[in-house]
Amino acid sequence: MTDRLYLLNPDWHDEAGGPWFCPPGAFVEGVLSFYPDLREQLLITYLDHPRPRPPVIAEVGEAHQSCPLLVLDGTFDWPDAETSEATGRRFLQDRDIIPYLSARYGIGLPHP
Repeated sequence: MTDRLYLLNPDWHDEAGGPWFCPPGAFVEGVLSFYPDLREQLLITYLDHPRPRPPVIAEVGEAHQSCPLLVLDGTFDWPDAETSEATGRRFLQDRDIIPYLSARYGIGLPHP
């Protein structure tokens, strides 16, 4: 199995206007651009902004639809991961994703 990363497509509109992009997702995209080999090691799925987001719900349940979201494949233990009550899968969201990617795949960390 492979770690699965869910990101939002940019340029959506909502009741507040737009076009928008997801700031935490842009941060993860920036890391992926620094480490292009990482894209080959993850299963990355891009989703449209409106909820519900069925692929994410299937992975971690309706309560955790925010992206970016990384569903862990279970072969690399990570104590900071959350566990979905709905599915039992372990996952990370937003900036919590990068420390895991660094530890598992050997990429750099943001400077403190």
